[in-house]
Amino acid sequence: MKKIYPYAFLAFFFFTYLSHACSVLYYVDSETGKIYVANNEDYWYNVEAYLQIEPKSGSKWAHLWYGWDDFAQGGVNQAGLFFDGAVTPDQQKIKGAKKYKGNLGSDILAECKSVEEALEFLEKQRIGLSDAHMMLGDASGHAVIVEWIDGIKKVIPIEKNRLIMTNYLVSNPEAGNYPCRRYSAIESAITRMESSDRPIDFLSVAKTLEGAVQTPRTDKKGKTGGTLYSTFINITDMEFVLVYKLDNEKIKKLDLDQEFESTHQQRIQLN
Repeated sequence: MKKIYPYAFLAFFFFTYLSHACSVLYYVDSETGKIYVANNEDYWYNVEAYLQIEPKSGSKWAHLWYGWDDFAQGGVNQAGLFFDGAVTPDQQKIKGAKKYKGNLGSDILAECKSVEEALEFLEKQRIGLSDAHMMLGDASGHAVIVEWIDGIKKVIPIEKNRLIMTNYLVSNPEAGNYPCRRYSAIESAITRMESSDRPIDFLSVAKTLEGAVQTPRTDKKGKTGGTLYSTFINITDMEFVLVYKLDNEKIKKLDLDQEFESTHQQRIQLN
């Protein structure tokens, strides 16, 4: 029998799982009421990722989204509505659901100002995802994860003051990707942060995702993958920070109120 070394198995697992990895946190400071969001996007490093800022137009909200190939992986709008998505184990197709034509995340941010409006949008558009779930959070402290199990939509609300999402189905963990090391790392980091004597702020919440990053690795074909970017949003004060490829010299900081005042579309290439 051929001997299989542990590190070889881990390398295989990393590259197989990489394209499905994502870690998202929506957090409400129980002392100040401030709302923070943090996200690690794990993917291949050769993708051309960027920030897209869309101005307010008529009844549509100004918004920012991050992603690639004209598709929003996550983002926030001027009303404080946030969304992010993550791949999950495949489920059966949802009866009556239709394939959305367009950039779903960007359209949610343009059309909706709250979690309730976003849920109504998903219902109206007959959205049903068989291989992903979505987190929605707004400026009121309301946040949910939306997922579809056996063709039925499940809405998981925020508990206490935080909502965490990785790549297993919260309402059906037995489907796969559970237990999740990254989910556990974020939970543990929040416990340490809240038990500390230091006040909770934007930076301390951002640091709770440090244990969930995936450091870059290169496969035999020379393809490198890991945490492509980490995004941090202070929804209350409309601050946005992005760290590209875990490099502290590649940081984008934006005043969202100022950006959303612009009447021009803007694309910021990440490099």
